[in-house]
Amino acid sequence: MVPPQNGGRKVVRVNILKVTRNLVALWLLAMLWRIGFRTTAVRLATMVISTPVTFIWSSAMLTGTTFNPLTDWQYETPDFDGMIEIFSRATAVGLLETITSAGDTLKQESPVQAGGTAGTTPSRLNTEPVVGRAAKFQKVRIGYRNPTGGTITVDGAIVLTPLGGGGGGGRRRAAPARGRFGRRR
Repeated sequence: MVPPQNGGRKVVRVNILKVTRNLVALWLLAMLWRIGFRTTAVRLATMVISTPVTFIWSSAMLTGTTFNPLTDWQYETPDFDGMIEIFSRATAVGLLETITSAGDTLKQESPVQAGGTAGTTPSRLNTEPVVGRAAKFQKVRIGYRNPTGGTITVDGAIVLTPLGGGGGGGRRRAAPARGRFGRRR
């Protein structure tokens, strides 16, 4: 057995070059992050729509049928908080509609406004919208039911507007205002 050198103390050798290289790399990453550099993966992970999206539907409903126009819509379960406006018009009296969002009932089963023309999207000028909140990761559902003895066509539109001005997308806050001599106000 060989006796330890340096009085039994452990010798730690530090490679100054490796330490310096690692510190410079960390400093460079911090500077890039600070000036707004983001990798594509981070951008995609934080990207949220920043403008309203609209979805329009038209469907002829036979006697005794039900219909949910938002099934398989891209934003049926939004990944952001938003406000929704829903416009619906039917071609005849008797069609019933229920609207829910995140477990909240926005419109209890009640008649859809009649007098529309099949294939014509209802507008703000002639249809009062149902307005409510679309919660993040919660389903928005619109259910139509035709209890009448005939076929009724329902036309509708939903407008989903993100709350909070969107997110990510590479936007940065403006620099603080500077007064005379470069001082902050």
